[in-house]
Amino acid sequence: MISFLLFINGFRAPQYRFLSYTASDAFFESLWELGVTYCFVNLGSDHPSILESITKAQNEKKGQSPRIITCPNEMVALSMADGYARLTGKPQCVLVHVDVGTQGLGAAVHNASCGRAPVLIFAGLSPYTCDGELRGSRTEYIHWIQDVPDQKQIVGQYCRYTGEIKRGVNVKQMVGRALQFATSAPQGPVYLVGSREAMEEEIPEYKLKPEHWGPIGAAALPDSAVKMIAEALVEAKEPLLITGYSGRNHAAPGELVKLAETVKGLRVLDTGGSDMCFPSNHRASVGLRYGVDDSIKTADVILIVDCDVPWIPTQCKPKESTRIIHLDGDPLKQQMPVFYYPAEARYKVDCFTAIKQLHEYINANEALTNKVSTYSDRWDKLREIHNKRITTIRELAVPGKDGHYNASYLTAAIRKAVPEDTIFAIEAVTSTGFVADQILPRLPGTWINCGGGGLGWSGGGALGIKLAAGDKKFVCNIVGDGTFLFSVPGSVYWISQRYKLPVLTIVLNNQGWNAPKRSLLLVHPDGAGSKATNEDLNISFAPSPDYAGIAKAAAGGNLWARQASTAKQLDELLPEAIESVKNGIGAVLDAHLDGPQGKYPGEKSVTLVR
Repeated sequence: MISFLLFINGFRAPQYRFLSYTASDAFFESLWELGVTYCFVNLGSDHPSILESITKAQNEKKGQSPRIITCPNEMVALSMADGYARLTGKPQCVLVHVDVGTQGLGAAVHNASCGRAPVLIFAGLSPYTCDGELRGSRTEYIHWIQDVPDQKQIVGQYCRYTGEIKRGVNVKQMVGRALQFATSAPQGPVYLVGSREAMEEEIPEYKLKPEHWGPIGAAALPDSAVKMIAEALVEAKEPLLITGYSGRNHAAPGELVKLAETVKGLRVLDTGGSDMCFPSNHRASVGLRYGVDDSIKTADVILIVDCDVPWIPTQCKPKESTRIIHLDGDPLKQQMPVFYYPAEARYKVDCFTAIKQLHEYINANEALTNKVSTYSDRWDKLREIHNKRITTIRELAVPGKDGHYNASYLTAAIRKAVPEDTIFAIEAVTSTGFVADQILPRLPGTWINCGGGGLGWSGGGALGIKLAAGDKKFVCNIVGDGTFLFSVPGSVYWISQRYKLPVLTIVLNNQGWNAPKRSLLLVHPDGAGSKATNEDLNISFAPSPDYAGIAKAAAGGNLWARQASTAKQLDELLPEAIESVKNGIGAVLDAHLDGPQGKYPGEKSVTLVR
């Protein structure tokens, strides 16, 4: 409430009494009450009440309010919240300012949306009063030029929910509703805005009941669907399960293993949507591929489970006779204007629950159990195929005769050197298949891939993962050189140093963006561009920047930073880098891969060996 106004030389200057409990206080309280423990912030002129509330909480509610993490760049802030949420399943909060701060989130909004990461974004609004009518009224030049017609539209199409806090009296309910959308399938980012006047409003103190604001409960398959799908899998000669996001629930890979060991002969293809969905060392694993694999072409029954792109029809697709069934938290892909994979049945379900229903039904049905008991030959064949695949993968991990090395050798060396339970944050782009083959992720929650196409996720994502994992877990970020630059390393490594979040970063230095040329060749394999150099195509980064040096400068010099161009250098330096991280000092190894493509002539990704 306004206590009085002073008129000085014709200018009306608002003066207010101290407010004991405001909408901003309630906002932070609601975050804490609903399980949000971190706020990643990039603050601006629209946040006076936010700053007041942060200061009051630090003084009065130590240990009972979200911890504030300062982020000099908005994309890094959201990527950190994204990484934290992906590992833990618990949504975190990002605070940015008005339209420009929202725009600064950039590609990170796309990544959180496509990657199904539950995150609450809050942004201020330019004040809507000009003459001091309310606390928070306009006081600076910038308040006029940052006033836009509909700020929510900037990110609305990527969010599960957008809303405005118009008055302070129901701010907690608005936060609770937003978090319900963020945490319900399909999970994703939500966006709230509030003007200075709204967030300054004095309100009575009140509490929420957290149990009233949880996500929508898990949906199960109807009995008829369980029967139909179970019988289809058991009767199939070459059944295939394709997944992409099911591993977000760390209990789901175990249920998929039970299904694969029940229906012996069922293979599992991971399309790399985000988390490790199926252990790569299991005989039923086909590995990680982006929608292209021979198993898709030969399968007679395909079960799609929490997957956005099961296959790329112009490159690889099933037979016309193949039976296809789709289980997903969002089977219609409501944010994709074009999506029409054929399926005889689709079910909006929680996939952990659905997979559990399927293997339990089969094991409880005598006729089906008798049928699968005859599949010992298929089970043995899967072991033979898997062993051949692993042998082929290992044969790729050798240095060249000139002492240089490829992505496969590098990644195999990393896998051998880091702890078994290392958490990998992966943004390797065109090298992802090689990296996945050598890492062979097998533990739930230890492989987290960028969920979308907004390059630059892994810098902040790895820090968020490390923040969530704590000191006892080793985190390794494997990132392409172009992607490293997208990650805003000046912000990433300052945050790493400020908050003591040591991560091992491996930069796959192949001197440029190789993805554009790969796209070119898929459309114009014999065109003029197919004969052009990377320099001609404007995708070369030669001469190469000093990526490790950039990171070390951002960390104020307190970072292990080296370059390795030969296998001998790599073998010497990699243990040093790992030891540095274990001792609390982050490390960046700029790994120079052989040639602009980062691989030797003839190196190709591994497909199912028949």
